[in-house]
Amino acid sequence: MSRRSSGLIGIWAEAQRQQQRRQEAEHREQVQFQREQERRERAAAREAARADREQRAAYRQRRETEARRRTEELEARVAELTGLLVAGCRVPAFSTAALRRPETVEPFHPGHLGQPVPMPNPVLYQAQGGWGFGASRSREQYEHDLRAAQAAEAARVQQLGAYRRQYEQWAAAQLAEVREHNAGVEEMLTALRAGDPDAVVDYFSAALYASSAWPAEFPHQVSAAYDPAARQLVLLWELPGYDIVPEAKSVRYMPTADEEKETARPAAQRRAVYRDVLAQCVLLVLRDLFAADGSGVLESVVVNGFVDDHDPATGRRAQIVLVSASVSRTVFAGLHLEQVSAVDCLTDGLGGLLSARPDQLAAVRPGRMPADVGRGVVSHGGGDDPDLYEMDPVEFEALVAQLFRARGMQAVMTTRSNDGGVDVEALDPDPISGGRIIVQVKRYRKTVPPTAVRDLYGTVQGAGANKGVLVTTSGFGPGSYAFANGKPLTLVSGEELVGLLGRHGLRGRLGGGPGGRAGRTAPPATAPEPDGSTPDGPAEHNVLGMSWSGAVALDVCALVCHGTRVLSDDHFVFFNNNATPDGAVRTVPPPRGDKAAVRVAFEALPADADRLVLVAAVDPEVNPDADLAGFTDARIRLADAAGAELGQLEVSDGRAGETALVLGSFRKRANGDWDFVIGGQGYQGGLEELLGDYGIEVA
Repeated sequence: MSRRSSGLIGIWAEAQRQQQRRQEAEHREQVQFQREQERRERAAAREAARADREQRAAYRQRRETEARRRTEELEARVAELTGLLVAGCRVPAFSTAALRRPETVEPFHPGHLGQPVPMPNPVLYQAQGGWGFGASRSREQYEHDLRAAQAAEAARVQQLGAYRRQYEQWAAAQLAEVREHNAGVEEMLTALRAGDPDAVVDYFSAALYASSAWPAEFPHQVSAAYDPAARQLVLLWELPGYDIVPEAKSVRYMPTADEEKETARPAAQRRAVYRDVLAQCVLLVLRDLFAADGSGVLESVVVNGFVDDHDPATGRRAQIVLVSASVSRTVFAGLHLEQVSAVDCLTDGLGGLLSARPDQLAAVRPGRMPADVGRGVVSHGGGDDPDLYEMDPVEFEALVAQLFRARGMQAVMTTRSNDGGVDVEALDPDPISGGRIIVQVKRYRKTVPPTAVRDLYGTVQGAGANKGVLVTTSGFGPGSYAFANGKPLTLVSGEELVGLLGRHGLRGRLGGGPGGRAGRTAPPATAPEPDGSTPDGPAEHNVLGMSWSGAVALDVCALVCHGTRVLSDDHFVFFNNNATPDGAVRTVPPPRGDKAAVRVAFEALPADADRLVLVAAVDPEVNPDADLAGFTDARIRLADAAGAELGQLEVSDGRAGETALVLGSFRKRANGDWDFVIGGQGYQGGLEELLGDYGIEVA
């Protein structure tokens, strides 16, 4: 009994030892896991701290870089102002030759119409051994292709003849216009040489406006009169205001407060720069006038430079003369303007008057004024309606705010600093469509870039506003309308703005006054060409790249229409007609990531075209039984001529049973801009049924 008991105890003891070892192993595993977990948490904390430090450093670097960029802009602006005279002296002088147009027209360019259609080579169709037995199908194919090539050649010859007649009509009209223009120029120059006061004033006003030396934001208003007895031109020339000199000297990022701090430009320095700018402006006016005087009608010039501001003495708007100088041709000819100190040259060298405190609108006594000449005073740049291009930026914003108030809204201008990209805030009281409106105002002469529209959308989102409105004196391209499509954004072009102002009793015009920039001599229109190009280079165009999901083979086509009717069969661009006769629309190899692409020169489209329709249809030869059920995730990518993406346009998905679909259309607005309207109409009868709705009969 004792041995047996001893054996059981041994077994039990061994079991206890094994259990204890398992518990110890589990405990060690738990301790090891806990230590590993703690190690990972410490590593994650260190990584998070490192990422946070890097993020903070990157953020600080971005803010410091932005502050340096703003400082560099301020320095560049002051450098531009102080170098105005030197830069202006390097601009070629205005001459009478600039007014004339060459009596030539662009030569006839037949483009692709000048290339005969190649005829099929019978040798390539002959079976081995000639046209004998077994070659009947090859002979039939040859005769079929020969007839098709001959028909295509006959059509080409017909199109070439029609295009040549169109060119000859255009060339005759252009030549007649050029000759009429040159006859008018010769008449004006004859009067100029004879000292006719009106001709003298018009010519030299044109010389001032034609100069590219003036920064775009400088005003361009002039009143002038000519005294033929003294051979003296007397004029009032508008000068930029004190705010043309930046108030800030530099910008520094303050990391502790997380804000940018502007260092103010010392008042004495800002005043000195402004006085220098005023003196440079007057010297540059004198230079432009004497340099343009090829007829020798100017013996002397009197320039009175003024600012249009509130008179400190009366509080009323007035023309305050800050600079005045009377200079003879002989004295001015002895100056080397690129090396003078503008202030010293004007006051000491020429004996002119320059306000000591132009920042406080301290006026000087003007010299001889245009009204003193005793003849009719001709003014340019003013006019009954203010020129929106030349209007003071603050006044322009105030005019836009007034327009919103005239439309029944509450509108206020924002402060000039820290406005966050907002020029005017409006509140529409309409309980359904109203709300807070963010308004940005841009006085541009060129097309507003899509980036400005994107920035406005970001501002609207950041401010939590209901809507954003971008008002400009110029216009918008398809990329801007593409981005604004479907978003709470409204784009108001210059022509639309003028129309709105007129309808609400307000005034404004877009240049076009006598002698104004809009009246400069324009180059003759370029001849229409089949490939959409001009002798100076390819026409400005956009590329519409299209992509979609699904493996079905599709044909993408474009139709140039007036309303819902295609202009002609030749204005239907597809795989068998890769371009319109004028080359304004043509198929091109798709960029990477796209499945099809069309190149469009919107400005080169026919005058009666107001719609460019894009369609897609199943290729019946490749996928005869397919439909558009798998046509999803479709979009049109709009790019400029350089390939830079301007925006993406969403397209409706296809539906089962449909084999053709209208993707969308670019439609011409009243002001000449083009915007995009999404399509979605499908056709079960394929491309043939779709084309029937647009007036094309498919045989």
